[in-house]
Amino acid sequence: MTIRPFHLAFPVHDLDAARAFWGGVMGCPEGRSSDEWIDFDFFGHQIVAHKVDGSKPADAGGNPVDGHDVPVPHFGVVLRMEDWQALADRLTAADTKFDIEPYVRFRGQPGEQATMFFRDPSGNAIEMKAFENLDQLFAR
Repeated sequence: MTIRPFHLAFPVHDLDAARAFWGGVMGCPEGRSSDEWIDFDFFGHQIVAHKVDGSKPADAGGNPVDGHDVPVPHFGVVLRMEDWQALADRLTAADTKFDIEPYVRFRGQPGEQATMFFRDPSGNAIEMKAFENLDQLFAR
């Protein structure tokens, strides 16, 4: 099966801050834009930061996973391990505040994965993860 790119639109309070974070820190190339929104290439997927005055991120709370309180909702991409590590290093160098620091969860179990959680300048929660063996993505 060929995976098709997904599209995700999300609210931001400041397009300049979104551009600096998503384009600069995350390294996502910018696509089309207007005074109200910006398209980004999020590892081959299309995400769109929409300026919404007074927007606050959706925050349903958290859910315990592997001893951590995972923010809900969140979104992200499954990367190759070397790309995940490079992003973790880039985020750390940019003094990104992590909700959950980069680490390997479910170590030695089905579904072992590298993961990290952080937020964009508008407070949207992001999880980036990677698997040494992608066949473990849906392991039970």
